[in-house]
Formats: sequence, structure tokens, C-alpha cells
Amino acid sequence: MLEQVAKHGGVDLKIDAKGDLSVDAHHTVEDVGICLGQAIQKALGDKKGINRYGHAYVPLDEALSRVVIDFSGRPGLEFAAKFPRQNINNFDVDLIHEFFQGFCNHAMATLHIDNIKGSNGHHIAETIFKAFGRAIMTAKEVKNYSAQMPSTKGVL
Repeated sequence: MLEQVAKHGGVDLKIDAKGDLSVDAHHTVEDVGICLGQAIQKALGDKKGINRYGHAYVPLDEALSRVVIDFSGRPGLEFAAKFPRQNINNFDVDLIHEFFQGFCNHAMATLHIDNIKGSNGHHIAETIFKAFGRAIMTAKEVKNYSAQMPSTKGVL
């Protein structure tokens, strides 16, 4: 799924994660979200000239998801996705929320994730991660006509 974020987000991404997987994947998945959030936050710098906002709808067969992001400086996650089973292969779908919570808290971003429809858990997850990548691509894009802060307050 992280390859989907990289491909659809237009970001170079290499992750070498080691964790306490013998216990469970919770901390490792959360830590990867935290690290990705920190990397995006650092890459955006002072955020001057970026779009700031991004959104995407992504379908895959019967599944459709929407992701909206705001690099506002205020972390927040609204996550509305119901999966038909608790696991996709051996992956606990609750960890998808934990990944995005870690990302938001450290990218200092507000993120809304809504799975609109879907019955296949893998398709639901894939549409979420692809839409997340697409939303990031739009939000991080630098506008050619402005090097100003994308906020009326002058700071993010």
C-alpha cells in the first residue's frame, strides 16, 4: 500500500522498518506513519507557495474512497471506513487507522478519509492509499504564481 502512496503521491519513498512484529504489527505500522509524517513535514519546509489543500476520489472495481488533506499545522484525523473482515491476509485493518493517525500527528495535517462504498477489503484499502497519495500530490504542489503563505494568518 505504501508503494501506492509513493506512485500516486509523486514522492520518492524507501522504508526500512524493523519492529516488534513477534508481538504484533501495531507499533511498527504506527511508527512508519509517524516517520512518513515527519518526512513530509520536513520536505514542505515553511509551506510558502504550496496549494496546502488536496483531495482525491479513487475507484477500484466496486470500491470508492475519498481523501481530503490540509497541511494546516493542526493535526486531525477523521477516518470513516468499514471493512468486511478484520484482516486482509494477515494484516489487521485497525492498523490502517493507526498509520494515518501517526502520519497526521507528525505531518501536522488534517486528514479526512471516507470509504464511500466497497465490499472487498483489499479494494477498500487500496482506494484509500491511492487517494491519500493523490491528495498529497495536489496539496504539496507549488503554485507558480505565488510564493506566499497559503493562510490569511500568514503562518501555518
